[in-house]
Amino acid sequence: MTVRVLGVDGCRSGWVGIVLSEAGQPAGKPGPTAGEACLAAHVAPDIATLVAIAEQAGPLSVVAVDIPIGLPDTGHRQADLLARAIIGPRRSSVFLTPARTALATPEYAVARRLARELTGRGISVQAFSLRTKILEVDQWVRRRTHHVVEVHPEVSFAQLAGAPLPAGKTTWAGIEHRRELLAGAGIVLAGDLGRAGAAAGVDDILDAAAAAWSARRVATGRAISHPSPPETFSDGLPAAIWA
Repeated sequence: MTVRVLGVDGCRSGWVGIVLSEAGQPAGKPGPTAGEACLAAHVAPDIATLVAIAEQAGPLSVVAVDIPIGLPDTGHRQADLLARAIIGPRRSSVFLTPARTALATPEYAVARRLARELTGRGISVQAFSLRTKILEVDQWVRRRTHHVVEVHPEVSFAQLAGAPLPAGKTTWAGIEHRRELLAGAGIVLAGDLGRAGAAAGVDDILDAAAAAWSARRVATGRAISHPSPPETFSDGLPAAIWA
């Protein structure tokens, strides 16, 4: 049976996804070399459409998304704190997930005040800028028919490399290191990747591919949950970052 998984990351056009398939290949195309996964890239304005497009070639075993799933009522998620510890020098790439009440308001000043009341600290502009995507996934995941997990690409890359990566993902050294790590895991990013390659940034593609790597590990029972077991807040969604 073919195992197909989808790794998802946000991009300027909405969402970009990398599909990995462990058996078979698209009709009319040469198959992957030994140890190399069959890969497809997709882009869509919303996550529901992205998943639907990815499923046109077959069902998905796991969907891994680089966005918080399971929003805290007060305080901070263990998933975020553990992820920061794991990636060390890249820890600033993990935003502390705002409390649900803070995310419910579209006004930054109000959200910042509520966040301080509920967590003891404010909310950064960068974290608040993810509000729309966080709430989109929060609604979508409740209607899901898939096995959906949360990932963070830097945690995935650290797991893949055996240590936190030294260079940022937007630097030349960081890009090359991440491509090499993915290629070593059989995920070879080559060619222009069609619409996805034109619509998403290089770092978005790399992050989606890392998410797909973690999704494959979840599907094959090799993934690690941070924390283990996941936390659960009042929304009932398991909160953990998988790698």
